[in-house]
Amino acid sequence: MSTTIITKENFQEEVLHSHQTVLIDFWADWCGPCRMLSPIIDQVAADHSDIKIGKVNVDEQPELAARFGVMSIPTLVVFRNGEKAGESVGLIPKEQVEALLR
Repeated sequence: MSTTIITKENFQEEVLHSHQTVLIDFWADWCGPCRMLSPIIDQVAADHSDIKIGKVNVDEQPELAARFGVMSIPTLVVFRNGEKAGESVGLIPKEQVEALLR
């Protein structure tokens, strides 16, 4: 499954109203660890078609970053049934990303 660009305009529909577990990757172009995490997130998306993967560029969507208290990137946030269910800050290996989804 591919990733979805999440904005303040589509956040409610794509995340809060999703029937799937949603993993959001808060990132920025200039962030080295974010660029290192991106292929891991893409691999998780390919391996888990039952999970919706979204990406929030914090430079383009500062309101969403502020709403969820994102102070450092990369930050991963998991949502289940419209509720925040987990979070991880910093570069982590694929196994830890998948563990976050359980």
